[in-house]
Amino acid sequence: MFKKILVANRGEIALRVISTCREMGIKTVAVYSDADVHAAHVLAADQAVRIGPPEPSLSYLNLDAIIEAAKATNAQAIHPGYGFLSENPEFANRCEQEKLVFIGPPSRVIQEMGDKITARQIMVRGGVPVTPGLTSTTSDPATLLREAEALGYPVLIKATAGGGGKGIRRVDAPADMVEAWEAASREALNAFGNGDIYIEKFFTRAKHIEFQILADTFGNTIHLFERECSVQRRHQKIVEETPSPALTPELRQEMGNAAVAAAKAADYVNAGTVEFLVDETNNFYFLEMNTRLQVEHPVTEMTTGIDLVRQQLEIAAGNPLEYTQKEIVPRGHSIECRIYAEDPEKDFFPCPGRIDFLEEPKGPGIRNDCGVYSGAEVPVEYDPILSKLVVHAESRELAIAKMVKALKEYVILGVRTPTDFLMDLLRSEPFVQGEVFTNFIDQHFSDWHPGDAGDAMAMLAFIADELAPPKSATAQAAANDTVATPFQTLGNWKL
Repeated sequence: MFKKILVANRGEIALRVISTCREMGIKTVAVYSDADVHAAHVLAADQAVRIGPPEPSLSYLNLDAIIEAAKATNAQAIHPGYGFLSENPEFANRCEQEKLVFIGPPSRVIQEMGDKITARQIMVRGGVPVTPGLTSTTSDPATLLREAEALGYPVLIKATAGGGGKGIRRVDAPADMVEAWEAASREALNAFGNGDIYIEKFFTRAKHIEFQILADTFGNTIHLFERECSVQRRHQKIVEETPSPALTPELRQEMGNAAVAAAKAADYVNAGTVEFLVDETNNFYFLEMNTRLQVEHPVTEMTTGIDLVRQQLEIAAGNPLEYTQKEIVPRGHSIECRIYAEDPEKDFFPCPGRIDFLEEPKGPGIRNDCGVYSGAEVPVEYDPILSKLVVHAESRELAIAKMVKALKEYVILGVRTPTDFLMDLLRSEPFVQGEVFTNFIDQHFSDWHPGDAGDAMAMLAFIADELAPPKSATAQAAANDTVATPFQTLGNWKL
C-alpha cells in the first residue's frame, strides 16, 4: 500500500480522501492556490504545497505544478477527486510517465470515455443500449436538422467532451437549431477546449439513474447498485438517493448487468459510474461514463457499508476486489443534498463570500461531508459547493423526514444556501411519491420563493446578537490584562 498520497483537489472531496487515508495510515499532501491558504483541506493534510494563484488554470489545473509537488514531497500516488483534472487523460498520462500512480482508470480509458461519441461507439459494440442520436460529430446545420427531424423534437445538442452540464442545449423547434448549436459549441470550446458537438433524443419525462461500478486489474467487475439523480438544476444534480423508487427488482438487475457490461467493454479499472436515462416505458439507455468518484458516492457508502475511496486505493495499489457481486447487499435508504453557496431565487446563482457562522446537523444516520468552517471564505473562482449532507434510514419515508430535520438544523450564515428550497422540495407531494424526472425543478419549482422561515431566522439572529456578550467587555478586560467576569460578558440580563 502507498505511504504518501497527494490529493489534487480542494474542498470537501479533498477532506473526504484525506479522511480515508488517515484511517489507513497513509500520509497526505494537500495542494492549494492563494485563495485557499486557510482552507480546511490545507489544515487537515500532513503537508501542503502552494501551486499558484487563484485562477484554476494556474493552480488546480496546472499539471506541471501538481506533478512537481508530488515529486518534491515524495508522494507515490495522486488522487484527483472529481472535477479539475480528474477526467483529464493528459494528466493521467503524465502521472504514468512520471512513475506516479494515478488513482483512477488508465489514461486511454479516460480519453475514450471522455469523448461521448467514442464512448457511444464502444457501448454499441459492447451490446449496451445507447440514447438514440448521432454516433459522430457534425458542424453542419443541415445534418443536425435532418437528424432532429428523424428523432423528433425536442432534442439535445451536446458537447462530445467534458461534463457538468456545460455545452448542452435543448432544442424544441427547427428555428432554434442554429442558435443552440452555436451557443453549445462556443461554451464547450471555452470550458473544455473542444467545440465538437452531436445530437441525441431528449426525453421530456426521463429519469437519470446511475450505477456505481468497481473493477480491478484482475478482470473482476461488480456494481454497487443504483443512485437516483433525476433532481437537477442547470443539468447538474442537487438531490440524489438510493435505492431509486422507480426501479423494479427486474429492471434493477437488468441495468446492473448493463453497467458491468459497459465497464468491461471499456476495459475499465478502478471506481466509476455508468449513467443511464430511463424513459416512461422503462426503456433505459447509456448516457455516459464518469471515470472518477462521483459527488454523490456517499449514499452508496451509507447503504452498502463500503468505503469507495478505500476501494480506489486498494485497486490502484494492485490488489484484487474484496467483494463478489453476491456479497453486495444494500440496506435501508439514503438521500444526499448538495449544499452550495448559491441563491435558488436567482436561478441558483453562486454566492461567494465569508461564512460568518456554521453549525452542522448531528444525530444517528446523519453525515455531513463538509469543506468549510466558521470564518472560511468561499472563493469566487471555484465551484461553490460547501458540503454534502447525507442521511440514512430504514425506509425512504424515514430518510426524507430525517433529511428535512437535518436541513432545519443546518445553520450557515454569511452566504446564501438552498436549504429552505431543499426542504420544500423534499416535502413536496411529487417527490414524496417518487415522481421525479430530470425536469422536476423546472416543472414544480421554477418560481420558488421562501416562506416566512427567513423572517423567523432573521429574528432569531437579532435575539442572539442582543444576548451575545458585548464585544467591548472582553476587549476592555484584555486591555487591562484582567479576566472578564460573567457580569461583563453575559450580555443583556436581569434578575
